Amino acid sequence: MRHRIPALALATMLIAAACGGAATPSAAPSAAGSSAAAATATQAAPAKVSIMVGGLNKQIYLPNMLTEKLGYFKEQNLAVDLIDEPSGKDTTTEVVAGNVDFGSGSYDHTIDIAAAGKSITMVALLLQEPGEFVMVSKQKAATIKSPADWKGVSAGVTSIGSGTHTLMRAMTIKAGLKVSDVNFVAAGAGDTFIAAMKQGTIDVGITTQPTVLRMQKTGDGQVLVDLSKPETTRAALGGDYPFISVFAKTDYIASHKDVVQRVVNAYVKTLKWIQTHSPAEIADKLPADYYGGDKDGYIQALKDSMGMFSPDGKMPKGAPEFELSLLKQFNENVQKNPNIDVSKTYTDEFVNNAK
Repeated sequence: MRHRIPALALATMLIAAACGGAATPSAAPSAAGSSAAAATATQAAPAKVSIMVGGLNKQIYLPNMLTEKLGYFKEQNLAVDLIDEPSGKDTTTEVVAGNVDFGSGSYDHTIDIAAAGKSITMVALLLQEPGEFVMVSKQKAATIKSPADWKGVSAGVTSIGSGTHTLMRAMTIKAGLKVSDVNFVAAGAGDTFIAAMKQGTIDVGITTQPTVLRMQKTGDGQVLVDLSKPETTRAALGGDYPFISVFAKTDYIASHKDVVQRVVNAYVKTLKWIQTHSPAEIADKLPADYYGGDKDGYIQALKDSMGMFSPDGKMPKGAPEFELSLLKQFNENVQKNPNIDVSKTYTDEFVNNAK
């Protein structure tokens, strides 16, 4: 089920209409009146923009809601509708279909889509590392110590084909196993993920904060792999893996450059704000229901993952080529069409011009 969350109310425009025909001469307006009239006439209506997000209340997606709460969309004269969608894969599908203007999901979707003969482009990077955690159930913690132990296990991912599915397959390959050695299960996120692990439907699974904290507190799961920090991500995957981003159809970007620039302006300002504020200050700006009833725990979880946020929205050098090299090992679309020009899957143009 999708939940639409209006990020900003659309401001009412005042339009002055001139009457036709001869007019009776009137007194010349004052200088102050002329200035006010000119300002009203040049004031543009906010641009309506829809952005679908693969899980608004997940910490890895918090720059989206934070940008709204900080007022940066409004500052750019944007009327943004943030749309909550549980999976980044579905977000990508909606962007490609033209049902939403922008999507916020994993960057690797742009490569997968390119291999399928379509084109979406990342315009801003939000996370320089995945910010995900692989959990192991308490029932299996004694026997599953690393991805090398995944043969024959049931592994939970957000949805089949999602960014989390890609990450789990990449770790499987790096551990020396075949993708077919693992039974991947769509386990969703939050409550559905927790239930799947408690009930034994999955033995291991990949999820985010604050779900990780909830499972640690109840003892239902413990962290097996940490993908929230550069050093632990490199150990698990073999390199840096830029993840959550903002993307749009390439033809939309070409025909709406001004709007795209304003959207990116807002996100870049948020990323810079994150770098200069504490986890507690960030949490204070977010809806209370994001905390899962434990604000202190939410803040601690965020503190442990602050390294995942991009400081500037730019794509790190060499990262797209690294991600493509991983996808070639198991992604069917990429294997069929491996000669992908990754330079067309992202652009730093708007980030570089951000004001």
